[in-house]
Amino acid sequence: MSLEQDVSAARTAVDELERACARVMGHFREGVDVRRLRMDVSRLREDLDLVCGARPAAVQGQQFSSAAWDDGMDDMGTAGRTTR
Repeated sequence: MSLEQDVSAARTAVDELERACARVMGHFREGVDVRRLRMDVSRLREDLDLVCGARPAAVQGQQFSSAAWDDGMDDMGTAGRTTR
């Protein structure tokens, strides 16, 4: 699938989840758990918008150097320990 198709499918899934959760929430009084569920679904939509606003990795055209993933440890041992 293309990026556009994947994004469309994800948005459709979030829409369906929102409708399904609204039906479930209709069975309960407004409370902290119902509000949290509503906010969680809303956050999914917002997160999808944020991710889709970023350039896809394939388009960026720049590979990360190994320094970007370096944890500060070399092959000589682990942090806090001396090798013998």
